[in-house]
Amino acid sequence: MIVRVRPFARGLVPAATGEEAAAFNRDATSTFGVPERSFMESAGRAAAELVQRLHPRGDVVAVVGAGHNGGDALVALRTLAAWGRRVRAVVVGDRPESDPLLHGWNVHAVRDEHAGDAGWEMLATADVVLDGLLGTGARGAPRARQARAIQALNGVPAPVLSLDVPSGVDATTGAVEGEAVRAHLTIAFGWPKLGTLLGAGRALRGRLIAVEIGFPPLPDGHFGAALITPAWAATVRPRRDTDTHKYRVGTVLVVAGRPGMAGAAVLAARAALRAGAGLVYVASAPENRVVLQSAAPEAIFVDVSDDDALAERAEAVDAIAIGPGIGTDARAERVLAVVLDAGAQAVVLDADALTLLGSGRPRPLAAAVAGRPALLTPHVGEMERITQHGRDAIHARRAEVARATAAELGCTVLLKGLPSIVAAPDEPLLLDSVGTSDLATGGMGDVLTGTAGALLARGLGPRDAAALALHGTGRAAVRAGRGEGILPVDVVSHLRDALSETGPGDSDLDLPCVLLDLDAAR
Repeated sequence: MIVRVRPFARGLVPAATGEEAAAFNRDATSTFGVPERSFMESAGRAAAELVQRLHPRGDVVAVVGAGHNGGDALVALRTLAAWGRRVRAVVVGDRPESDPLLHGWNVHAVRDEHAGDAGWEMLATADVVLDGLLGTGARGAPRARQARAIQALNGVPAPVLSLDVPSGVDATTGAVEGEAVRAHLTIAFGWPKLGTLLGAGRALRGRLIAVEIGFPPLPDGHFGAALITPAWAATVRPRRDTDTHKYRVGTVLVVAGRPGMAGAAVLAARAALRAGAGLVYVASAPENRVVLQSAAPEAIFVDVSDDDALAERAEAVDAIAIGPGIGTDARAERVLAVVLDAGAQAVVLDADALTLLGSGRPRPLAAAVAGRPALLTPHVGEMERITQHGRDAIHARRAEVARATAAELGCTVLLKGLPSIVAAPDEPLLLDSVGTSDLATGGMGDVLTGTAGALLARGLGPRDAAALALHGTGRAAVRAGRGEGILPVDVVSHLRDALSETGPGDSDLDLPCVLLDLDAAR
């Protein structure tokens, strides 16, 4: 995904659950006096503007449900008709015949139960189709009539534009029970819905564009999850004073690489250097010294088999990143114990370090993170080892599992995947907006660990360090090029520029209503 944000979106962009979306709507009406109908008018017009910009010619047909989502679709049709477009609607459900929206200017509407096959044949001849069947309040499997409508939507050759969420997708979890629309584009009103960023909803949503429709601004505490954006990243990235020196801009110890695994240490160390650490020490097996000093000559080598030297260095640095390629044998357990006993420095725990601690070696994970700023960076397999959740449960409830684990351990958890999720106690979840399956390559996690370690050393807290490391490595991958074959070294080479980006990105849609524009999930 590539995130492009309009200039007025200065920070995190909320990712609302279905319940939060309903609450925002109620608060705007009761507290701020915004008429509820005005949101429908604004949403419909914004959808019409996007249709006109993206698909400026041809017939538009909408599948219209009984709720507010169907009302949004009818307003969009009425607006498009006023602009000279031919528009038609298939009404599914119990929308009353007296509804004035059904009698909009030049909107030809038929009901699915009366029109028979002819109603669905309208979809086959449409140039653009709007999915206004089910909205953010829908739960569970669609009923029979709705399921038939979804099947018809999935069978049309024209692009399908879903309003707020693809019908059949749970707006909160992204789960699908039964039929669900495969959208080319989802137009989110106000903010993207969390369910279009997770699970099946992420795969079904297509391109995602959030449009501003007049909701009052929300303070940060009013939402449970948010998307990391370029604008937010620019506000949190550390900056150097003009009169500083290398010891004042972050010293980090990277502990990585058993014999034969020098690559993990090289990638993590080089990432830490590119992320702006003033000094990087890399503790690794003595067999890796020559490779490390050749591939990362700026890093200072520490012999991991020398307990005294390792403890002395661990005690002196600002942050530690430990785990990539260290192994899970007795020697790795001893190294982990030496590092953890050296003090209460900020720490990134990754890979083999998580596997060891998840089995209680050299101590339980909760004891290892107690009393220090800590960031855990598990993938799903490692998350299974450090929690009581199986892989299927983690995949099905990624957000909930990440949040619960962070609360239980009292530290920040970065659960890697699509999307990667940052969870911290008593804070909104932060969701990655730029990661793609192109990053599913060995060594990418080592780059992330080194980057996060450097940002911790430079003074960021674990949550901000995790989110900025995610965003920076994702943006670096975009700079390296799209598609398979991107290597960790490519990401490292672009990391400095990616982390130095300033200001918000922008959408290629020159419309004032566009708040956020995400590519289709990859």
